[in-house]
Amino acid sequence: MPAHSPIPDIPGQLLTDPTIRSYLTSRVTEICGLNGPKFPGSQPVSFQTSSLELLETENFWVCEKSDGVRILVLIVVNGMTGNQEVWLIDRKERYFSVQDLHFPHYENRGNPLGETILDGELVIDIDPKTNAQTLRFYAFDCLVLDGINIMKKPLHSRYGRLKEWVIKPFQKSLRDFPEWKDALPFEVVAKEQELSYHLGHVLNVHIPKLQHGHDGLIFTCCETEYVPGTDEKILKWKPPSENSIDFKLELRFPPSSSNHDEPDYYAKPEFLLYTWLGGEEYDFFDMMGMEDEEWDKIKESGEQLDDRIVEVSWDADNGYWKMMRIRDDKNHGNHKSIVDKILVSIEDGVEIEALLARSESIRTAWKNRAQAQAQAKHSGQAPASSAQQHQQQQQQQQQRQSQSQQPQPPTPGAARMSGQGYPITPGYGGQGGAQGQGLVAGLKR
Repeated sequence: MPAHSPIPDIPGQLLTDPTIRSYLTSRVTEICGLNGPKFPGSQPVSFQTSSLELLETENFWVCEKSDGVRILVLIVVNGMTGNQEVWLIDRKERYFSVQDLHFPHYENRGNPLGETILDGELVIDIDPKTNAQTLRFYAFDCLVLDGINIMKKPLHSRYGRLKEWVIKPFQKSLRDFPEWKDALPFEVVAKEQELSYHLGHVLNVHIPKLQHGHDGLIFTCCETEYVPGTDEKILKWKPPSENSIDFKLELRFPPSSSNHDEPDYYAKPEFLLYTWLGGEEYDFFDMMGMEDEEWDKIKESGEQLDDRIVEVSWDADNGYWKMMRIRDDKNHGNHKSIVDKILVSIEDGVEIEALLARSESIRTAWKNRAQAQAQAKHSGQAPASSAQQHQQQQQQQQQRQSQSQQPQPPTPGAARMSGQGYPITPGYGGQGGAQGQGLVAGLKR
């Protein structure tokens, strides 16, 4: 399966009624215990060398990072009609109404499941034999179940409820009512997870069976609560050379040779990357590179790039940021705080060989914690926390790490990666600002 697959459009009817949207937003805010309206989904941090020790310190699960669209599934029962409704929520906090999904109650399948929020990824699976495409929702977490907020429960408990009390009754109802299966807007399955030290199984068994693209691994602590926003206990691993960042892109065209007051839209522009500072504030970060052939193809396609969110990675061979894809599923690029962490992950990245080499010590630490907890339970003592159990191993680990660390050559283009790259030359911004809205008077470094 290729590393990337098509990004699906979110199915259903986009909600435009402000009254209904206000109600649903308020309800999600309330049942998730949020301080204000926002996308309640958790977000990972980038993997770096120190993450290896964290995998030994606490119990994590691991799965592949699917190439799709992150959504929440909101299941509600309309108080006016008594009918169950299903809504999809994307990261832009847009709501899409989908029909022909029926989630039965886990105790009585004759009744509808009440207020429930599922977290997962919507992907396009492609059958390698027939090339038939199937839209699937891979659920990996549950925030609210039948009106009860379960975000404070550990992941292994939330995931167990997801599989047994949501997915299993749903799939059984499809067997009982085949016509429901035929009308599905997309399939709903639970995403497979493995213990962190079974990383090799994910790489050698799970990933080869995938029918969709993937671009890394996700490690999630299975003993911690669900955290809306950035969660330091969810680790996103990619090969250091493939770590990516989302920026806002602006195009600046040179002045026309015939009229210096007009931009030359036939010339190749400069590609300016901006970091999100919060709200509507952005700051210049660096320039993006693009080969002439690639720019010619974009011009021929008519694709507008100006003022869009793009995902880029660092091209060490050419010494510049290169575009991977457009991210219209996001309102903003990565926040500056996230960009800084990803840069560390790029420069202090962990190759897959080093990760695999650590699997046995991760397994040993996991087993030691389980044994200590069993002994504490047997003796009637309160079991020590994972961090406390691991503290006695700290000195040995630090010694091992210090022995294995060797001086590393500087990263090519390191100054460019940190935003100290190309100077900004005078010109015109705005492939989409051709009507006088794209002029850039000046940019801050």
